[in-house]
Amino acid sequence: MAGLVIKPRARILHGHDWVFTGEVLKAFGNPVDGDVISLKDGRDHLLGSAIYNSKSQIVARRFSRRRQDLDLDFFQRRISQAIEYRKRRGVNPKLSRVVSSESDGLPGVIVDRYGDHLVLQTLTHAMDMRKELLVEALKSTLSPTVIIERNDAPVRRAEGLELQTGVLFGDAPREQEIEVGGVRFVIDLMNAQKTGFYLDQVQHYAAVANHAKGRRVLDCFTSQGAFALVCAKAGAAPVTAVEASAESVASARGNAELNSLSVNWQEEDVFQFLRSAEKAEAEYDLIILDPPSFTKTKGGLHNAMRGYRELHVRAFKLLSKDGLLATFSCSHHVTEAAFMQTISDALVDARRSARRLRRFEQALDHPVLPTLPETEYFKGVLLEMMPGR
Repeated sequence: MAGLVIKPRARILHGHDWVFTGEVLKAFGNPVDGDVISLKDGRDHLLGSAIYNSKSQIVARRFSRRRQDLDLDFFQRRISQAIEYRKRRGVNPKLSRVVSSESDGLPGVIVDRYGDHLVLQTLTHAMDMRKELLVEALKSTLSPTVIIERNDAPVRRAEGLELQTGVLFGDAPREQEIEVGGVRFVIDLMNAQKTGFYLDQVQHYAAVANHAKGRRVLDCFTSQGAFALVCAKAGAAPVTAVEASAESVASARGNAELNSLSVNWQEEDVFQFLRSAEKAEAEYDLIILDPPSFTKTKGGLHNAMRGYRELHVRAFKLLSKDGLLATFSCSHHVTEAAFMQTISDALVDARRSARRLRRFEQALDHPVLPTLPETEYFKGVLLEMMPGR
């Protein structure tokens, strides 16, 4: 087996599973992109088996500490282990992430389940080469009627892969209906954002809606309208939802009609909406900020933090004296400490005070590995404004 010898003090020697190009001492056996390779330290000790891609900054991703090939038996075993973990943790088996990349020992493989429909992403070169094996493994472990490929995530370009979507097994799907927080949603698995729905927020919709009854709610970056509709179902009134995408607004309107719920949909840039709302002296009792990732790279972190700060300042100025703010970040590069510091700075700028009511954590079907910080990307907090301060 070809492989790499790793430099001393490389992070993989301290529990991480990635090898970056600058951490390679030398290659042996002429590894080819997509190969399974051996990783060794300078004393010829085996560190494990990894997938290789010279086109990526992450030149190798370890998936086992032993010699291991990527065959059908391996994929069936890893997927079965992922299913069993979620079963033990009480995750909804019909609406959840079944496989979460490195967190389930399958680097670059995402599998989301919507009833008997599966959505597959292969975001690394080696796993993309083995899509047929993955499909066979999924058929034997989950018995789906349809497997959809949603390989339109821009991160594939870092692996030298093209963007593509399609049906890998079964008939082309029609729109699917799911239920979250007592609200029905019709979703388009072939075209909607991510793999069809924000599964990492499913457990948080009801948690926020528990505070919504009788409150004036503003849902920013509403996408398909989940927070807005679950809050409306819980008795919030009125509910305003803002989203720049016309396609998403149309989907949200359809979901509102499906549930006979009333929401004021605003197709507009959120920042512009907040500026206009401030000038109009609008006021809300519950504001939800759930933006898409503001940065995918470390280089964009400074501008991302400026965006988060402005967003929060404007939201704090619109909240009533004892109003609530539910705010989230889904960028790995924005740490929880940095996120909370930005919120603190925004409170100072807005001349408001707040108490923290709770943290929002990454769902159990999106597991976090302590040795691989990149698996933790989600953070959120619920704040209550303090009157008279």
